[in-house]
This record gives sequence, C-alpha cells and structure tokens, in this order.
Amino acid sequence: MEPGQCKPFSEAVSVFHDRWLPEAAIPVGYAALIDAFGLAVPVPLTLAAIGPRHKIYQADGWHLYTPRHQPEATLGGHLTFALRYEGLDLAVLKALFRVTGPEPIADMVRAAPTGAYARRIWFLYEWLLDQRLDLPDATRGAYVLVVDPDRQWAADSVLSPRHRVKNNLPGTPAFCPMAFRTPALDAFVARGLADEARSLVAEVPADLLARTAAFLLLKDSRSSFAIEGEDPPQDRVQRWGQVIGEAGRRPIDEAELERLQRIVIGDARFVHLGLRTEGGFVGEHDRASGTPIPDHISARPEDLTALVSGLTAFDRGAALSLDPVLAAAILAFGFVYIHPFDDGNGRLHRYLIHHVLAERGFNPPGLVFPVSAVILERIDAYRQVLETYSRRLLPLVRWRPTAQGNVEVLNDTADLYRYFDATPHAEFLFACVARTIDVDLPAETAFLRTYDQFKARVQGLVDMPDRLLDLLFRFLRQNGGRLSKRARDREFAALTDDEAARIEAIFAELSAR
Repeated sequence: MEPGQCKPFSEAVSVFHDRWLPEAAIPVGYAALIDAFGLAVPVPLTLAAIGPRHKIYQADGWHLYTPRHQPEATLGGHLTFALRYEGLDLAVLKALFRVTGPEPIADMVRAAPTGAYARRIWFLYEWLLDQRLDLPDATRGAYVLVVDPDRQWAADSVLSPRHRVKNNLPGTPAFCPMAFRTPALDAFVARGLADEARSLVAEVPADLLARTAAFLLLKDSRSSFAIEGEDPPQDRVQRWGQVIGEAGRRPIDEAELERLQRIVIGDARFVHLGLRTEGGFVGEHDRASGTPIPDHISARPEDLTALVSGLTAFDRGAALSLDPVLAAAILAFGFVYIHPFDDGNGRLHRYLIHHVLAERGFNPPGLVFPVSAVILERIDAYRQVLETYSRRLLPLVRWRPTAQGNVEVLNDTADLYRYFDATPHAEFLFACVARTIDVDLPAETAFLRTYDQFKARVQGLVDMPDRLLDLLFRFLRQNGGRLSKRARDREFAALTDDEAARIEAIFAELSAR
C-alpha cells in the first residue's frame, strides 16, 4: 500500500478480524483505521462500531454507538472519533502515522489549525515518530490535554507551545503503556490502600510488627521462586528476601537489573548474565523435533538496550506522578513482556513491583506486601492477565526456529513492547495488594499474637523448650487443635493426660478469638 492510501472503509459487518459483533454494525475509529490501512497491530480489547439502533451499549468486546455518532468516512473522521470516544492507543497511532506519511496529517492541521483534536494528532505524530511536520508553530487555540484524564490515567502535564497542548502522557516514546479508568480501578484508588495499611500496622506492637514483616518477606521470596517452579535452598530464599527488603533504595537502570539478576540466579555457570544476545520465548518445545512452541515471544536482542532505557525513563519520570500501584503494574508487566534476560525475568518482574511501592512510600516502613504469595494463590488469574496481551502480540511476530531450539524474530517488533493496554494488569495488581492488606497482614499478625499467648500460657503449665513449643503449636494447628496419638506417644510422651487436655483447651480458646 502506498503512503497515505487505504482501502475503502468498511460497511456494516457481523464479524471483524475474527471477532463477532453483537449485531451487524459499521466499524469506526481504531477498528476502521486498522482495517482500511492494513495495520499490523494488536487489536484493542474494546472496539467501536455504529449500530443500527439509537442505543449506546457494550457487549462482547464492542462499544456500539448510534447512527448520529457516525464519523465521516475519512482518515480525519475516524481519527477524531477514536480520540474523542476511545482514548489513545499509541501502537495503532504510530503504525497508522507510518503508513499515512506526514502530508495527510499536516493537511488535517492546516484545515483546522485551532482544532483541539487536530493539534493533539499533530503532537502525537511528532512525539511518536520524532519527525517534525512542515507546519509553523501554533499561535491560537486554548491549550488542551493530550490524554483525556477522565478516560485514561495520565501523568502531570508539560506544556508543548508548538502544538498548544499539555503533554500528560504517562511515559516517553520509548515506553508508554496506558491504562483506562475503570470502576474497579477508581474504587481501589479511592480506598486509599496505603493509608489503610499504615493505620493497620499502627495498632501492632513494634516487636510483633517486626516479626510479621520478617515472615511476610520470607513468604514473598519463597513464593516468587515457587511461581517459577523452583524449590531453592533456604539460604538462597533468604538472600533474595533480603534483596526484596531493600527494594526502592536504588534507581532502576540496566546495571541495577543486571546486579539483581546475578543475585537471583546464584549459580550462573550455565546461564548467560546480562541482556540477551539471542532471541527468547516463553513456551514449550515439540517433543519430536525440538521446534519451539511459543506462548510469548520476547523482544529482539537488538532492541533491548533502548527498551530498558525506556523502562528506566518511566521509573524516574511519569511513574512518579501516577498512582504507585498503577505505576508498579506498568513497569513490572512491561519488563516481563520485554523479557530482557535469559533467566530470572519472572522474579525480577515481581521485584519491580516491590521497588515501585517501596520507592513511593506506599508500604508502611519496614514492611513488604507479600504480592508474590498472593500471585501464587491466584496463579491462573495471573497467567490470564499475562495472556491478555501476549495472545494479541504473538500473531504479529514473524519468527523462525534456530538450530539451538530458540526463535529468531524476522520483523521489527520493538513497538509491540512499548505500548500496551495495562488496564487488566493494574486491576489484577490492585486486587493483590488489597488482599495483602485485607487478609495476609491481619492474619499473620493475629497468628503471631495467638502464638505468643499460647507459648506464655503453656510455659506457665509445663516447663518446655522453645523448640518443642513451636512443634507443639504446629501439631495442634495441623490436627484441628488435637494432639495425635503419634505425637502423644513420641515427641510429647512426657505430658500427662490432664496436661495434654489443658493445652488443647488453651489452643481452642485462643483460636476462637
């Protein structure tokens, strides 16, 4: 297709790119642009179309509008509709601008030099492509926001006098995933989770809080390895836990990520450390041929330096003005899609969650939310969230297998990792953080408080070393508050029947509180 050319915009259809519509309707906005210009981009999670009835509704991944919303069947008409009703999809916009070339965009601005949508489109063209259009600086028109903050989460704005817009994009051209405002995200933000956590720990004695924090830290470290299917020695789990406990103290850059990779890998005799020099994928191999069967294909090695620089810029820039949990989701899931290392990506991905939350002071001092433990409990939901983008990205990557059973990517894929819809990821991470505040933190504090009371009361009854007290408490928890015959015959044979009954009664009383 020649620059600026497109096939005719679609009429009413029942199926669009293998996706059924709720009823026959005319694709508009991003759907129309993707189809007419043949854009090789991830299709947005929600598309827009003009239905035959005077009713606006959403169903099956479609937002249907009424005939009065139908835009002109032109590039400008559909672009304006997209910005007005669908928000910004930077992957679609960048691919579109590359196909149209500069003149159609410049003509749109010349036709409406003070138009708010024309100036936003002009800014986005120059920002995404780093190419200046042959246009003089704008001199009239009120400043307008690039991102509609009522539709998508945005950063603090910076004036762009050339376009007379306020740039509030939550990133840079090198890395700028975005998230839509949803009822779920609005509700999580309105809760003030950080304040809830601080109020909760304020009621916990300092010594008990310190022990709670140590347990949760170890729990998170162990869970992060378990998610990867690993069962490392305890000393390795503890070392990684110590690293998590220091999250947020150092800025994220390539050197820091490589330092963390060395720690998390441990024995690196069979692992290449540092940025990948070959392709990468997540998936399986065909048992007969050894051919890769990818579920996700990582960024090309030649793109890694620029992509990691984009992550760094996000962490030090726009992330500081976004909600901490939202910023953590964007940074961490962006990292795991890029998959810059041969090994250790999953654990570093979860470390980045801790990094942002700690750096922004979201956690109560000295406390780490056991996010990995919650992820492990919700592992199927976690994988589904990862797939919300991976399954749309994979068909756009052209690749061939290598003799070593790896993949070699054949097309330019860098933008696929720069711009993705982080809404599902943010909702998932908020739910995980809320779970730690609502369940894990209170439960662990209550457990330790119960244990301390049990220990004190049993010691008043029987003189027993701490090691046996720990074992006694654990046996009672595992056996529904009763000592098994085996325990009575072996480890606790010295207890009288009366002592055993009184100990069981103490445990039952404390557990009922």
